[in-house]
Amino acid sequence: MTRLSDEQSIPAKKVSFTAKAQLSLVEHALCPLDSDRSLQPGFCFETQYLFTDPNRNRKTAKVRIGTLDGLSAHDEFYLWGLLSLAVSQPEASADFYATPYYCLRRLGVITAEKKGGREFELFRAALKRLAGVRYQNDHFYDPVRGEHRSVSFGFLNYSLPLDLNSNRAWRFAWDPIFFELVEAAGGALAFDLHRYKEFDVATRRLYLFLKKLFWRQDVTSDLDLRHIAVHVLGFNETLETARLKWNVRHCIDELLAAELILLLPGTASSKDVFSKKAKGHYTFQLHRGPAFEQPLPATSFAAQDSALFDPLKQIGFDERAITHILKTYSPRLIEQWADITLAARERQGEKFFTKSPQAYFTDNLKAAAADRRTPPDWWRELRKRERELEREQEQSKSQLLSTKGTSFEDYLKHEAREAFEKTMQQLLSDLERSGKSAGEARSHAQELTRAHFWNQFRKEHPEVGNTDRPQLLGSFFKQPR
Repeated sequence: MTRLSDEQSIPAKKVSFTAKAQLSLVEHALCPLDSDRSLQPGFCFETQYLFTDPNRNRKTAKVRIGTLDGLSAHDEFYLWGLLSLAVSQPEASADFYATPYYCLRRLGVITAEKKGGREFELFRAALKRLAGVRYQNDHFYDPVRGEHRSVSFGFLNYSLPLDLNSNRAWRFAWDPIFFELVEAAGGALAFDLHRYKEFDVATRRLYLFLKKLFWRQDVTSDLDLRHIAVHVLGFNETLETARLKWNVRHCIDELLAAELILLLPGTASSKDVFSKKAKGHYTFQLHRGPAFEQPLPATSFAAQDSALFDPLKQIGFDERAITHILKTYSPRLIEQWADITLAARERQGEKFFTKSPQAYFTDNLKAAAADRRTPPDWWRELRKRERELEREQEQSKSQLLSTKGTSFEDYLKHEAREAFEKTMQQLLSDLERSGKSAGEARSHAQELTRAHFWNQFRKEHPEVGNTDRPQLLGSFFKQPR
Protein backbone atom coordinates (compact mmCIF):
# COMPACT_ATOMS: atom_id res chain seq x y z
CA MET A 1 0.00 0.00 0.00
CA THR A 2 1.37 3.40 -0.97
CA ARG A 3 1.10 5.95 1.81
CA LEU A 4 1.37 9.65 1.27
CA SER A 5 3.16 11.66 3.91
CA ASP A 6 2.12 15.03 5.28
CA GLU A 7 5.39 16.42 3.97
CA GLN A 8 4.57 15.36 0.40
CA SER A 9 1.05 16.78 0.67
CA ILE A 10 1.83 20.23 2.06
CA PRO A 11 2.76 22.61 -0.77
CA ALA A 12 5.62 25.00 -0.21
CA LYS A 13 3.41 28.05 0.13
CA LYS A 14 4.74 30.89 2.26
CA VAL A 15 2.26 32.11 4.87
CA SER A 16 3.23 34.82 7.34
CA PHE A 17 1.75 33.39 10.49
CA THR A 18 2.93 33.41 14.09
CA ALA A 19 2.07 30.07 15.68
CA LYS A 20 2.16 29.03 19.33
CA ALA A 21 3.26 25.85 21.09
CA GLN A 22 2.83 25.01 24.76
CA LEU A 23 6.14 25.64 26.56
CA SER A 24 6.36 22.43 28.60
CA LEU A 25 5.36 20.21 25.67
CA VAL A 26 8.36 21.30 23.59
CA GLU A 27 10.64 19.85 26.30
CA HIS A 28 9.98 16.34 25.03
CA ALA A 29 8.72 14.34 22.06
CA LEU A 30 4.99 13.58 21.95
CA CYS A 31 5.63 10.27 20.21
CA PRO A 32 8.49 8.36 18.58
CA LEU A 33 9.60 9.40 15.10
CA ASP A 34 9.19 5.81 13.96
CA SER A 35 5.60 5.63 12.67
CA ASP A 36 5.67 1.84 12.75
CA ARG A 37 5.75 2.17 16.53
CA SER A 38 3.67 5.27 17.12
CA LEU A 39 0.72 4.67 14.79
CA GLN A 40 -0.55 1.52 16.50
CA PRO A 41 -4.06 1.60 18.01
CA GLY A 42 -3.77 2.00 21.77
CA PHE A 43 -0.09 3.01 21.62
CA CYS A 44 1.28 4.44 24.87
CA PHE A 45 4.50 6.49 24.91
CA GLU A 46 6.59 7.20 28.01
CA THR A 47 9.32 9.81 28.14
CA GLN A 48 10.91 12.30 30.54
CA TYR A 49 12.77 15.59 30.82
CA LEU A 50 14.79 17.51 33.40
CA PHE A 51 13.75 20.74 35.09
CA THR A 52 14.99 22.97 37.91
CA ASP A 53 12.78 23.38 40.98
CA PRO A 54 12.53 26.66 43.02
CA ASN A 55 15.48 25.48 45.17
CA ARG A 56 17.66 25.13 42.05
CA ASN A 57 17.65 21.34 42.28
CA ARG A 58 17.54 19.32 39.06
CA LYS A 59 14.57 16.96 38.93
CA THR A 60 12.94 14.68 36.41
CA ALA A 61 9.40 15.08 35.04
CA LYS A 62 7.89 11.79 33.87
CA VAL A 63 5.45 11.90 30.98
CA ARG A 64 2.94 9.35 29.73
CA ILE A 65 0.97 9.84 26.50
CA GLY A 66 -1.81 7.39 25.72
CA THR A 67 -3.57 7.23 22.35
CA LEU A 68 -6.64 5.59 20.83
CA ASP A 69 -5.42 5.61 17.23
CA GLY A 70 -1.71 6.18 17.70
CA LEU A 71 0.05 9.47 16.92
CA SER A 72 2.42 10.68 14.21
CA ALA A 73 5.17 13.26 14.59
CA HIS A 74 3.60 14.94 11.54
CA ASP A 75 0.45 15.56 13.61
CA GLU A 76 2.27 18.21 15.65
CA PHE A 77 2.04 20.58 12.68
CA TYR A 78 -1.76 20.40 12.84
CA LEU A 79 -1.79 20.54 16.65
CA TRP A 80 0.22 23.76 16.88
CA GLY A 81 -1.31 25.26 13.74
CA LEU A 82 -4.92 24.66 14.72
CA LEU A 83 -4.29 25.76 18.31
CA SER A 84 -2.68 28.96 17.01
CA LEU A 85 -5.68 29.73 14.82
CA ALA A 86 -7.97 29.37 17.84
CA VAL A 87 -5.96 31.65 20.14
CA SER A 88 -5.38 34.25 17.40
CA GLN A 89 -9.09 35.05 16.96
CA PRO A 90 -10.17 38.49 18.27
CA GLU A 91 -12.32 36.76 20.92
CA ALA A 92 -10.37 33.56 21.55
CA SER A 93 -12.33 30.67 23.03
CA ALA A 94 -11.78 26.98 23.74
CA ASP A 95 -14.78 26.43 21.43
CA PHE A 96 -13.43 27.17 17.96
CA TYR A 97 -15.57 27.00 14.80
CA ALA A 98 -13.92 27.05 11.38
CA THR A 99 -14.20 25.43 7.97
CA PRO A 100 -11.43 23.04 6.92
CA TYR A 101 -10.75 25.36 3.95
CA TYR A 102 -10.03 28.20 6.35
CA CYS A 103 -7.73 26.09 8.54
CA LEU A 104 -5.67 24.61 5.71
CA ARG A 105 -5.55 27.88 3.79
CA ARG A 106 -4.31 29.84 6.82
CA LEU A 107 -1.73 27.14 7.57
CA GLY A 108 -0.40 27.29 4.01
CA VAL A 109 -1.45 23.74 3.14
CA ILE A 110 -3.79 24.75 0.31
CA THR A 111 -4.37 27.90 -1.72
CA ALA A 112 -7.64 29.64 -2.49
CA GLU A 113 -7.35 28.31 -6.05
CA LYS A 114 -6.62 24.72 -5.02
CA LYS A 115 -9.07 23.54 -2.39
CA GLY A 116 -7.30 20.24 -1.89
CA GLY A 117 -8.36 16.60 -1.78
CA ARG A 118 -5.80 14.38 -0.14
CA GLU A 119 -4.91 17.31 2.13
CA PHE A 120 -8.37 17.14 3.69
CA GLU A 121 -8.10 13.39 4.23
CA LEU A 122 -4.79 13.85 6.04
CA PHE A 123 -6.25 16.70 8.10
CA ARG A 124 -9.22 14.58 9.20
CA ALA A 125 -6.96 11.64 10.01
CA ALA A 126 -4.63 13.83 12.09
CA LEU A 127 -7.63 15.26 13.97
CA LYS A 128 -8.84 11.76 14.82
CA ARG A 129 -5.47 10.88 16.27
CA LEU A 130 -5.06 14.16 18.18
CA ALA A 131 -8.56 13.84 19.66
CA GLY A 132 -7.64 10.38 20.96
CA VAL A 133 -4.61 11.57 22.97
CA ARG A 134 -4.48 11.61 26.77
CA TYR A 135 -1.48 13.39 28.30
CA GLN A 136 -0.12 12.87 31.85
CA ASN A 137 2.84 14.60 33.51
CA ASP A 138 3.84 14.32 37.18
CA HIS A 139 5.75 17.67 37.25
CA PHE A 140 4.16 19.92 34.63
CA TYR A 141 4.85 23.64 35.07
CA ASP A 142 1.57 25.52 35.47
CA PRO A 143 2.14 29.20 34.49
CA VAL A 144 -1.25 30.21 35.92
CA ARG A 145 -0.34 29.10 39.45
CA GLY A 146 3.42 29.47 39.09
CA GLU A 147 4.25 25.94 40.28
CA HIS A 148 4.88 22.40 39.09
CA ARG A 149 1.79 20.20 39.32
CA SER A 150 0.58 16.74 38.40
CA VAL A 151 -1.65 17.11 35.34
CA SER A 152 -3.78 15.04 33.02
CA PHE A 153 -5.55 16.45 29.97
CA GLY A 154 -6.44 15.78 26.35
CA PHE A 155 -5.83 18.11 23.43
CA LEU A 156 -9.18 18.58 21.73
CA ASN A 157 -12.57 17.17 20.84
CA TYR A 158 -14.34 17.81 17.56
CA SER A 159 -17.70 17.68 15.83
CA LEU A 160 -17.53 17.47 12.03
CA PRO A 161 -20.32 17.28 9.41
CA LEU A 162 -20.74 13.71 8.21
CA ASP A 163 -21.37 14.98 4.67
CA LEU A 164 -17.91 15.57 3.19
CA ASN A 165 -19.36 18.18 0.83
CA SER A 166 -20.95 20.23 3.61
CA ASN A 167 -20.08 23.94 3.86
CA ARG A 168 -20.89 24.05 7.57
CA ALA A 169 -18.07 24.94 9.97
CA TRP A 170 -16.26 22.28 11.97
CA ARG A 171 -16.34 22.57 15.75
CA PHE A 172 -13.11 22.13 17.72
CA ALA A 173 -13.50 22.03 21.50
CA TRP A 174 -10.12 22.36 23.19
CA ASP A 175 -9.54 20.69 26.54
CA PRO A 176 -10.17 23.52 29.05
CA ILE A 177 -7.07 22.75 31.15
CA PHE A 178 -4.81 22.54 28.09
CA PHE A 179 -6.29 25.72 26.57
CA GLU A 180 -5.84 27.60 29.85
CA LEU A 181 -2.18 26.58 29.98
CA VAL A 182 -1.60 27.86 26.44
CA GLU A 183 -3.46 31.15 26.93
CA ALA A 184 -1.73 31.96 30.23
CA ALA A 185 1.06 34.52 30.23
CA GLY A 186 4.31 32.57 29.97
CA GLY A 187 2.52 29.42 28.88
CA ALA A 188 3.10 29.55 25.13
CA LEU A 189 6.08 29.76 22.81
CA ALA A 190 5.61 31.90 19.68
CA PHE A 191 7.30 30.82 16.45
CA ASP A 192 7.17 31.33 12.69
CA LEU A 193 4.94 28.60 11.25
CA HIS A 194 6.34 28.93 7.73
CA ARG A 195 9.91 28.43 8.95
CA TYR A 196 8.77 25.49 11.10
CA LYS A 197 6.97 23.87 8.15
CA GLU A 198 10.14 23.95 6.02
CA PHE A 199 11.93 21.45 8.29
CA ASP A 200 11.58 17.69 8.64
CA VAL A 201 9.78 16.49 11.78
CA ALA A 202 12.92 15.88 13.87
CA THR A 203 14.38 19.31 13.07
CA ARG A 204 11.02 20.91 13.91
CA ARG A 205 11.26 19.51 17.41
CA LEU A 206 14.83 20.70 17.87
CA TYR A 207 13.88 24.15 16.52
CA LEU A 208 11.10 24.59 19.13
CA PHE A 209 13.25 23.18 21.93
CA LEU A 210 16.12 25.57 21.14
CA LYS A 211 13.72 28.49 20.71
CA LYS A 212 12.67 27.99 24.32
CA LEU A 213 16.30 27.83 25.49
CA PHE A 214 17.40 30.84 23.42
CA TRP A 215 14.63 32.95 24.89
CA ARG A 216 16.83 33.47 27.97
CA GLN A 217 20.37 32.73 26.83
CA ASP A 218 22.62 33.06 23.79
CA VAL A 219 24.43 29.75 24.28
CA THR A 220 22.97 26.48 25.50
CA SER A 221 24.38 24.62 28.45
CA ASP A 222 25.87 21.18 27.77
CA LEU A 223 23.11 19.18 26.09
CA ASP A 224 23.23 15.42 26.54
CA LEU A 225 23.24 13.78 23.11
CA ARG A 226 21.19 10.70 24.02
CA HIS A 227 18.60 12.67 25.98
CA ILE A 228 18.10 15.15 23.14
CA ALA A 229 18.00 12.44 20.46
CA VAL A 230 15.63 10.08 22.30
CA HIS A 231 13.48 12.18 24.65
CA VAL A 232 13.33 15.50 22.76
CA LEU A 233 13.52 14.43 19.12
CA GLY A 234 11.98 10.96 19.44
CA PHE A 235 14.62 8.69 17.88
CA ASN A 236 14.64 5.04 18.89
CA GLU A 237 16.56 4.54 22.13
CA THR A 238 18.02 1.25 20.85
CA LEU A 239 20.05 3.08 18.17
CA GLU A 240 23.79 3.08 18.64
CA THR A 241 25.45 6.31 19.74
CA ALA A 242 27.12 6.78 16.33
CA ARG A 243 23.74 6.71 14.60
CA LEU A 244 22.19 9.09 17.12
CA LYS A 245 25.10 11.51 16.57
CA TRP A 246 24.54 11.40 12.83
CA ASN A 247 20.80 12.00 13.17
CA VAL A 248 21.26 14.97 15.51
CA ARG A 249 23.96 16.34 13.21
CA HIS A 250 21.43 16.31 10.37
CA CYS A 251 19.07 18.48 12.43
CA ILE A 252 21.92 20.81 13.45
CA ASP A 253 22.96 21.23 9.79
CA GLU A 254 19.39 22.18 8.85
CA LEU A 255 19.28 24.84 11.55
CA LEU A 256 22.74 26.10 10.60
CA ALA A 257 21.64 26.50 6.98
CA ALA A 258 18.65 28.55 8.18
CA GLU A 259 21.00 30.69 10.35
CA LEU A 260 18.96 29.80 13.43
CA ILE A 261 22.08 28.56 15.22
CA LEU A 262 25.80 29.20 15.06
CA LEU A 263 28.72 26.94 15.92
CA LEU A 264 30.81 27.89 18.91
CA PRO A 265 34.25 29.47 18.24
CA GLY A 266 36.82 26.83 17.37
CA THR A 267 34.20 24.47 15.91
CA ALA A 268 34.70 23.96 12.18
CA SER A 269 31.53 21.99 11.39
CA SER A 270 28.70 20.05 12.99
CA LYS A 271 31.01 17.04 13.17
CA ASP A 272 32.99 18.83 15.86
CA VAL A 273 30.16 19.95 18.16
CA PHE A 274 30.11 16.76 20.25
CA SER A 275 32.33 16.41 23.32
CA LYS A 276 33.02 12.93 24.67
CA LYS A 277 32.49 12.68 28.43
CA ALA A 278 32.73 8.91 28.80
CA LYS A 279 32.29 5.80 26.67
CA GLY A 280 29.07 6.31 24.72
CA HIS A 281 28.34 9.61 26.51
CA TYR A 282 28.48 12.83 24.48
CA THR A 283 27.30 16.40 25.00
CA PHE A 284 27.11 19.43 22.70
CA GLN A 285 26.49 23.19 22.81
CA LEU A 286 24.92 25.54 20.27
CA HIS A 287 24.90 29.34 19.87
CA ARG A 288 21.83 31.36 18.92
CA GLY A 289 21.89 32.46 15.28
CA PRO A 290 20.88 35.80 13.73
CA ALA A 291 17.61 34.39 12.33
CA PHE A 292 16.31 34.02 15.89
CA GLU A 293 16.55 37.80 16.20
CA GLN A 294 14.19 38.45 13.29
CA PRO A 295 10.74 39.70 14.35
CA LEU A 296 7.85 37.27 14.04
CA PRO A 297 5.12 37.95 11.46
CA ALA A 298 2.56 40.50 12.65
CA THR A 299 -0.87 39.12 13.55
CA SER A 300 -3.52 40.23 11.06
CA PHE A 301 -7.20 40.77 11.88
CA ALA A 302 -8.62 41.48 8.42
CA ALA A 303 -12.04 40.00 7.63
CA GLN A 304 -10.49 37.19 5.56
CA ASP A 305 -8.36 36.19 8.56
CA SER A 306 -11.46 35.46 10.65
CA ALA A 307 -12.62 31.85 10.99
CA LEU A 308 -16.16 33.16 10.35
CA PHE A 309 -15.30 34.51 6.89
CA ASP A 310 -15.87 31.28 4.98
CA PRO A 311 -19.34 30.42 6.43
CA LEU A 312 -20.54 33.99 5.79
CA LYS A 313 -19.16 33.90 2.26
CA GLN A 314 -20.96 30.61 1.64
CA ILE A 315 -24.22 32.23 2.74
CA GLY A 316 -23.67 34.85 0.04
CA PHE A 317 -22.19 37.94 1.70
CA ASP A 318 -19.41 39.95 0.08
CA GLU A 319 -16.29 41.06 1.96
CA ARG A 320 -17.70 44.48 2.84
CA ALA A 321 -20.84 42.97 4.36
CA ILE A 322 -18.80 40.33 6.21
CA THR A 323 -16.58 43.03 7.71
CA HIS A 324 -19.67 44.88 8.97
CA ILE A 325 -21.16 41.70 10.48
CA LEU A 326 -17.92 40.79 12.25
CA LYS A 327 -17.64 44.28 13.77
CA THR A 328 -21.27 44.42 14.86
CA TYR A 329 -22.21 41.06 16.35
CA SER A 330 -20.89 38.51 18.83
CA PRO A 331 -18.77 35.72 17.29
CA ARG A 332 -20.84 33.13 19.16
CA LEU A 333 -24.10 34.38 17.62
CA ILE A 334 -22.55 34.60 14.15
CA GLU A 335 -21.26 31.01 14.47
CA GLN A 336 -24.65 29.72 15.58
CA TRP A 337 -26.83 31.41 12.97
CA ALA A 338 -24.37 30.80 10.14
CA ASP A 339 -24.54 27.08 10.95
CA ILE A 340 -28.35 27.19 11.11
CA THR A 341 -28.55 28.98 7.75
CA LEU A 342 -26.14 26.60 6.00
CA ALA A 343 -27.82 23.54 7.57
CA ALA A 344 -31.22 24.80 6.32
CA ARG A 345 -29.85 25.20 2.80
CA GLU A 346 -28.31 21.71 2.81
CA ARG A 347 -31.51 20.08 4.15
CA GLN A 348 -34.17 22.01 2.22
CA GLY A 349 -32.41 23.85 -0.58
CA GLU A 350 -33.00 27.44 -1.63
CA LYS A 351 -36.79 26.96 -1.44
CA PHE A 352 -36.51 27.07 2.36
CA PHE A 353 -35.80 30.82 2.30
CA THR A 354 -38.60 33.31 1.73
CA LYS A 355 -36.23 35.91 0.27
CA SER A 356 -32.63 34.71 0.39
CA PRO A 357 -30.13 32.99 2.75
CA GLN A 358 -28.59 36.41 3.46
CA ALA A 359 -31.93 37.90 4.50
CA TYR A 360 -32.77 34.85 6.65
CA PHE A 361 -29.40 35.03 8.41
CA THR A 362 -29.52 38.81 8.94
CA ASP A 363 -33.07 38.85 10.30
CA ASN A 364 -32.39 36.03 12.75
CA LEU A 365 -29.03 37.44 13.83
CA LYS A 366 -30.54 40.85 14.63
CA ALA A 367 -33.40 39.25 16.58
CA ALA A 368 -31.05 36.92 18.48
CA ALA A 369 -28.77 39.85 19.39
CA ALA A 370 -31.82 41.59 20.88
CA ASP A 371 -32.77 38.42 22.83
CA ARG A 372 -35.93 38.01 20.75
CA ARG A 373 -35.07 34.70 19.05
CA THR A 374 -33.60 31.32 19.89
CA PRO A 375 -32.38 28.53 17.55
CA PRO A 376 -35.20 26.54 15.88
CA ASP A 377 -36.20 23.10 17.18
CA TRP A 378 -35.33 21.37 13.90
CA TRP A 379 -31.73 22.56 14.20
CA ARG A 380 -31.47 21.36 17.80
CA GLU A 381 -32.79 17.96 16.69
CA LEU A 382 -30.33 17.93 13.79
CA ARG A 383 -27.42 18.59 16.17
CA LYS A 384 -28.70 15.86 18.48
CA ARG A 385 -28.87 13.32 15.65
CA GLU A 386 -25.39 14.29 14.50
CA ARG A 387 -24.00 13.67 17.98
CA GLU A 388 -25.77 10.29 18.09
CA LEU A 389 -24.29 9.31 14.72
CA GLU A 390 -20.85 10.34 15.92
CA ARG A 391 -21.22 8.13 19.01
CA GLU A 392 -22.41 5.21 16.88
CA GLN A 393 -19.40 5.59 14.62
CA GLU A 394 -17.03 5.65 17.59
CA GLN A 395 -18.69 2.55 19.06
CA SER A 396 -18.42 0.71 15.75
CA LYS A 397 -14.79 1.72 15.52
CA SER A 398 -14.11 0.51 19.08
CA GLN A 399 -15.73 -2.84 18.30
CA LEU A 400 -13.65 -3.16 15.14
CA LEU A 401 -10.45 -2.37 17.02
CA SER A 402 -11.43 -4.89 19.67
CA THR A 403 -11.90 -7.56 17.00
CA LYS A 404 -8.57 -6.67 15.45
CA GLY A 405 -6.91 -6.81 18.83
CA THR A 406 -8.32 -10.26 19.53
CA SER A 407 -7.10 -11.53 16.16
CA PHE A 408 -3.64 -10.10 16.79
CA GLU A 409 -3.42 -11.68 20.24
CA ASP A 410 -4.36 -15.05 18.73
CA TYR A 411 -1.66 -14.52 16.09
CA LEU A 412 0.95 -13.95 18.82
CA LYS A 413 -0.16 -16.95 20.86
CA HIS A 414 -0.11 -19.43 18.00
CA GLU A 415 1.26 -18.60 14.56
CA ALA A 416 4.06 -16.21 15.65
CA ARG A 417 4.74 -17.56 19.15
CA GLU A 418 8.24 -18.94 18.58
CA ALA A 419 9.42 -16.05 16.39
CA PHE A 420 8.03 -13.55 18.93
CA GLU A 421 9.98 -15.12 21.81
CA LYS A 422 13.19 -15.29 19.79
CA THR A 423 12.98 -11.65 18.70
CA MET A 424 12.10 -10.45 22.18
CA GLN A 425 15.00 -12.29 23.79
CA GLN A 426 17.43 -10.79 21.32
CA LEU A 427 16.13 -7.26 22.01
CA LEU A 428 16.14 -7.93 25.75
CA SER A 429 19.82 -8.88 25.66
CA ASP A 430 20.69 -5.79 23.60
CA LEU A 431 18.84 -3.46 25.99
CA GLU A 432 20.39 -5.02 29.10
CA ARG A 433 23.86 -4.64 27.57
CA SER A 434 23.09 -0.95 26.94
CA GLY A 435 22.64 -0.43 30.69
CA LYS A 436 18.87 -0.79 31.13
CA SER A 437 17.57 -2.37 34.33
CA ALA A 438 16.06 -5.85 33.94
CA GLY A 439 12.48 -4.57 34.39
CA GLU A 440 12.90 -1.59 32.08
CA ALA A 441 14.67 -3.68 29.45
CA ARG A 442 11.87 -6.30 29.46
CA SER A 443 9.16 -3.66 29.19
CA HIS A 444 10.81 -1.93 26.22
CA ALA A 445 11.72 -5.21 24.53
CA GLN A 446 8.11 -6.35 24.72
CA GLU A 447 6.84 -3.03 23.35
CA LEU A 448 9.28 -3.04 20.41
CA THR A 449 8.63 -6.70 19.62
CA ARG A 450 4.85 -6.24 19.65
CA ALA A 451 5.21 -3.25 17.30
CA HIS A 452 7.35 -5.33 14.92
CA PHE A 453 4.90 -8.25 14.85
CA TRP A 454 1.89 -5.94 14.53
CA ASN A 455 3.41 -4.69 11.27
CA GLN A 456 4.00 -8.27 10.17
CA PHE A 457 0.43 -9.20 11.13
CA ARG A 458 -0.95 -6.23 9.19
CA LYS A 459 0.96 -7.27 6.05
CA GLU A 460 -0.36 -10.82 6.28
CA HIS A 461 -3.89 -9.60 7.08
CA PRO A 462 -4.47 -6.44 4.96
CA GLU A 463 -8.08 -6.22 6.14
CA VAL A 464 -6.78 -4.65 9.38
CA GLY A 465 -4.56 -2.08 7.67
CA ASN A 466 -4.77 1.58 8.64
CA THR A 467 -5.19 3.84 5.59
CA ASP A 468 -4.98 6.99 7.68
CA ARG A 469 -1.28 6.59 8.33
CA PRO A 470 1.22 9.06 6.89
CA GLN A 471 4.29 7.65 5.22
CA LEU A 472 7.04 6.35 7.49
CA LEU A 473 10.30 8.22 7.81
CA GLY A 474 11.85 5.36 5.87
CA SER A 475 15.22 6.30 4.46
CA PHE A 476 14.82 10.02 5.11
CA PHE A 477 17.81 9.88 7.43
CA LYS A 478 20.46 8.19 5.31
CA GLN A 479 22.99 5.90 6.88
CA PRO A 480 26.15 7.68 8.07
CA ARG A 481 29.18 7.12 5.90
